[in-house]
Amino acid sequence: MTREFRVISNTGEDPEHTYQVVLPEDKLRHFRNVTGSVLQDALDTWGELWDEMQGTVTHGYLVTPPAAKGFQPQCGWPEFLEKMWLLKHYLDYAKRFCEGK
Repeated sequence: MTREFRVISNTGEDPEHTYQVVLPEDKLRHFRNVTGSVLQDALDTWGELWDEMQGTVTHGYLVTPPAAKGFQPQCGWPEFLEKMWLLKHYLDYAKRFCEGK
């Protein structure tokens, strides 16, 4: 819910000078929604990267012997590296957003 303030001068009310103030509760709700969305994107990206490594690179938490030959992502290196960059971007954005920058 926003509150509306109007500037009234000696010439009467000027519709051009009408301001809406966002309540702190609305700001907090927006902050939480944006932060939750960005962090969910980061977690989804991380999950996709983790799934790429399952079976060929890791079995649980152990690196398998075939991985010694070299890791080849199923989606291909360009898409894998793009997902890595996106993960960094999502986390960096969430950090800056939380800091108010």
